[in-house]
Amino acid sequence: MPFISKDWRSPGEEWVKTEEGWEKKKILMCGRQRTSNMEDTNSRCQALQEFNQELRLSTIANRWLREEEEEDKENMITDTDSFTREYQSCDERQRVNDMSVQPHCHITIKCTREIAGFNGLSDALKRLDFRSAVRDVRRFNYICKLLDLLVSSQKVAALSGCAQKVLFNMLEEVAYQVSSSQQNIHLLRGLLSQLRLMREDCSSCWGRPLGSTTLWERHLSTINRILNIAARIQINEPGDDVFPKLQNLPEECVREILLRLADHRDLESSAGAGSEVIRNLVYGEQRLWRELAQFHFTNAQIATVLAVIESEDDEAEKAALESSSRSSVRFYGRVGNRIVKSNPRSSEPDWQRVYHKLRRSVGLREEYAEMLQLCRNCRCLFWKSSGHPCIIDQDPAFLEKLEDVDKDSLHVPIPPHAFLKFFSL
Repeated sequence: MPFISKDWRSPGEEWVKTEEGWEKKKILMCGRQRTSNMEDTNSRCQALQEFNQELRLSTIANRWLREEEEEDKENMITDTDSFTREYQSCDERQRVNDMSVQPHCHITIKCTREIAGFNGLSDALKRLDFRSAVRDVRRFNYICKLLDLLVSSQKVAALSGCAQKVLFNMLEEVAYQVSSSQQNIHLLRGLLSQLRLMREDCSSCWGRPLGSTTLWERHLSTINRILNIAARIQINEPGDDVFPKLQNLPEECVREILLRLADHRDLESSAGAGSEVIRNLVYGEQRLWRELAQFHFTNAQIATVLAVIESEDDEAEKAALESSSRSSVRFYGRVGNRIVKSNPRSSEPDWQRVYHKLRRSVGLREEYAEMLQLCRNCRCLFWKSSGHPCIIDQDPAFLEKLEDVDKDSLHVPIPPHAFLKFFSL
């Protein structure tokens, strides 16, 4: 359905009807077109191969034909093979062209007299193909964190109707992905708790969300579907024939596995799983907590907290000494005006205490397998693994100026909370 604007400054838009409603065609070009084209191309190639195979079988079965007819058949097979090769090469070129369609989104960072505009969250989520990115393991945690920021802060009601539909479709896609992969269930549980609160608020008599009543009825039906999907998730334990299991691995291998965990909740859950080896590694060794603290925090932050902990321990010792009775002389002595402890503390600090103190005061470091990147040249958001059509590739003069510049410095990583700031959320 083409729409031609009456304003001479705007060329108008071409809209396409999809399952989610009417969408702009140029938005659907990002991400989804290459997948559909590749599936159509593969199906066409498969049909040609089946036709070629049937033709070969019919030729072998009809050997009683005359020699002239057999030669004609062989010529026809040769022509079919050449046509198939040409068609496959054409499809290969088409596949390369389809792969060049990269999900990206140009944004307006600062409005000027020449550039005035705003950033739409729904268009950005569609152009960056967030719904399909849920099935990518590298991008799953990033998208779940973004959804958690939107749902937990009660910003859903402030979004537009299109953005709300995209948001709930992404939540449903997350539920399907967790159900099929049986991984990251804790992330889904955090989102479900917020969805239940949202459903209770919508069902109450007072304080109903603003917007279309029909639209929010669809949202409630989507929330109910997500809750039903989550209720049917069952974790299938590996059978007895699967060997080795985690409890059968040696202590060195289990330690290396625990060192890869970046969240203290995962360590504590592993310690409570019932394995004595894991429990001793988590609570008996300081290495896991030391490397966890060094991963999330800088050396300066760790040194500051160590100094604070040492001062707190000294004050606690002085208070205990002043309040203790004379029978505690065997533990403490006094040399002049200085308090001396007969059993001094160990030189190794309590890294678990250091980690939790830093976690509460500073906050954990956000680390994702893949993040959105912002190009400083064209003001374009893109996924790092996919790339984007940048102005550098189109302007040779501008490319010469950037020969001595580090290309990695031109791309700025954008965490989820910074991504929402582009849309004043």
